Amino acid sequence: MAPRLQMVASALAFSLMGLCVKQVGGRIPAAEVVLARAIVSVALSWWLLQRAGVDPWGQRRGLLIVRGAIGTAALLCVYAALAQLPMASATVLQYLYPTITALLAWLMLGERIGKRVLLAIALGWTGVVLVAQPAGLLQGAAALPPLAVLIALAGALFTSLAYVSVRSLGNSEHPLVIVFYFPLVALPLTLPLVALDPVLPTPSELLWLIGVGVFTQVGQVYLTRGLTALPAAQATAISYVQVAFAGLWGWLVFGESIDGWTVAGAVLVLVAMLVSLRRSPPSAARDR
Repeated sequence: MAPRLQMVASALAFSLMGLCVKQVGGRIPAAEVVLARAIVSVALSWWLLQRAGVDPWGQRRGLLIVRGAIGTAALLCVYAALAQLPMASATVLQYLYPTITALLAWLMLGERIGKRVLLAIALGWTGVVLVAQPAGLLQGAAALPPLAVLIALAGALFTSLAYVSVRSLGNSEHPLVIVFYFPLVALPLTLPLVALDPVLPTPSELLWLIGVGVFTQVGQVYLTRGLTALPAAQATAISYVQVAFAGLWGWLVFGESIDGWTVAGAVLVLVAMLVSLRRSPPSAARDR
């Protein structure tokens, strides 16, 4: 599968993961959700590594551990923000990460930000704002808890750092190794948090938690392969399509209405993806 299509597949898998998280209904603490997905992902990653005959421990173990810790922090922040902020506000703040990723990749990896990628980021960000209902966002902006906003911004920053670290690790590590370290590090980090506030899931909640782990695994595999083959800014611009997928599941599964703002935003998100997918002519390669 082409790297750009792998990023689209990753966005689809992560949107399904979000659907599973929403089905849990907020009764399960964020740390417990992260722990559940880590348990499933560790088992699946180990099986895939053994099947592929790849050494699971990698070469740059220190950076692999740091990547896992950063990813775990990002998940905890994102779930905590969703619990404390309106969905529109949390979504907008979280989707600052493609822009932050592009800037960090420029500063840390020396990846140039081409005009086409900048256009895709701008279109995608505009689409995210429209889908998130700008009128409601503006009306509630003054009432947003400052600490929750800082947590959401921290989640976007940690997500960006995790993406940039994956891009750096791609030079030396197998994608399955990078994926394996994420849940491997998340397990010991979240276990003490769960022990402080354990909640026994019902049978149906357990199935949804397993779904979180399975779709996370699929999303991580495609995400890692895409990020190791594409410039970070271009890869994360494509990930805006996840917003359109989420809107679709909201309509089909939860009966959420789709208004004009949502349609306009989804169109812009899809246009951003197509702009990112379009190949540049050889003479314009320097702009990529």
